[in-house]
Amino acid sequence: MTGTAAGPAPVPVLDIGGTHVTAALVDLAEGRALPYTVVRRPLSARAGADDILDTIAEAALGLPDGHGPQWGVAMPGPFDYASGIGRFTGVGKFESLADVDVGAGLRERLAGRSARLRFLNDADAFAVGEYGGGAAAGHDRAVCLTLGTGVGSSFLSFGRPVHAGPLVPPGGHVHRLTVHGRPLEDTASRRGIRARYAALGGPSGEQAPDVREIAARARAGDTAAAQAFRYAFDALGRALAPWTSRFGATAMVVGGSMARSWDLVHPALTTGLTSAGGPDVPVVPARRPEEAPLLGAARWAQGAPDAP
Repeated sequence: MTGTAAGPAPVPVLDIGGTHVTAALVDLAEGRALPYTVVRRPLSARAGADDILDTIAEAALGLPDGHGPQWGVAMPGPFDYASGIGRFTGVGKFESLADVDVGAGLRERLAGRSARLRFLNDADAFAVGEYGGGAAAGHDRAVCLTLGTGVGSSFLSFGRPVHAGPLVPPGGHVHRLTVHGRPLEDTASRRGIRARYAALGGPSGEQAPDVREIAARARAGDTAAAQAFRYAFDALGRALAPWTSRFGATAMVVGGSMARSWDLVHPALTTGLTSAGGPDVPVVPARRPEEAPLLGAARWAQGAPDAP
């Protein structure tokens, strides 16, 4: 599989998360990850550095030959994306990669199959992918969110993540914001929803249900479960309101595992956004939630501007 007169070679990409790594080849001309190339491997964010790098490389080496030499790599932070060095200290994940040159470690393991690795934040990869062929397409300025264990975010200007300046939160990501006097991720997150449900009378400790079960209970008429969802995403909307206005966003695109509970997330998020004076913009689910990080990483590898 090589580049031909019909089009360039597909782009190799990696999407690295706290529980798994996905490798794939992306055909940018068709705007899709080639399904028969997708390799997914379980990954422990608490493993040693060599084990983590070995697992990522195993997934990468499972791709067919004939791809381009430039890799796109979506990676959670904190990470030095320009140098490829981990900065994971005190965050409870990938601690063994702190100060490790991840790029050099992967190039060594890829044994000549990589001329360059271009890293970008995983939420930025999702956003760039949604801009290229998803729900953010056609919006010059968009705020993109991934809701899961925490709150991933990206502020896109013409498809490029903005990480600095007065129009975006510190670092260009909302997880550093506060709401109701506390860090945002204490409220709008997996742990925040579970804690709120317990505080409202739901089971706690080892009996505490996970978010998916809390969502099911909310739909079944559990008032405390419904209130836990409303509180979390109303707070998220309130935290986002001033920044969405300041940035001049014309859309908010939402992905991540918790976006599957759209019937619970969307009303609370939009209520919080407008109640706090945010703009009246469409708040929509991601169109390609699973594939977007792969597409974004591929676009980044093929010449998107360097992240600031």
